Amino acid sequence: MMHMTFYWSNEVTLLVDSWQTKSWTGYSLTLLACLIASAFYQYMEDRRVRLKLVSSGKPSTQIETPLLQGKIFGGAGKWSAARIGGAVLFGVNSAIGYLLMLAVMSFNGGIFVAIVLGLAVGYLLFRSGDGDVATLVDNPCACA
Repeated sequence: MMHMTFYWSNEVTLLVDSWQTKSWTGYSLTLLACLIASAFYQYMEDRRVRLKLVSSGKPSTQIETPLLQGKIFGGAGKWSAARIGGAVLFGVNSAIGYLLMLAVMSFNGGIFVAIVLGLAVGYLLFRSGDGDVATLVDNPCACA
């Protein structure tokens, strides 16, 4: 049965039929996996943003906005290694983001809390700014 409201239970089916939890041990490991995956999402986003800043050749203190920026990677060619690497990182990060969204759509309260907590911890560890990387407004969508 698919839940359409949040529920709190250690029995959950996550993403595929074969990923089912029936015990507290399995449920705890699933929550840990969700927390780690969402923190990894923030790490990958940090790597993608840093690659974009380094390959653009612009000072790291400059803030870019989607409507005002010119070429994405400065004078780099259309098929440069930096642009291809950025596209691969974007694709991987988008896939992880959509999988996290689908996991939240299991409507299990513990899964939701684990993912939100993992995103917050990942942001704190990898993206909260240590001063050398500016905030890059790449896409205003929180899941992109």
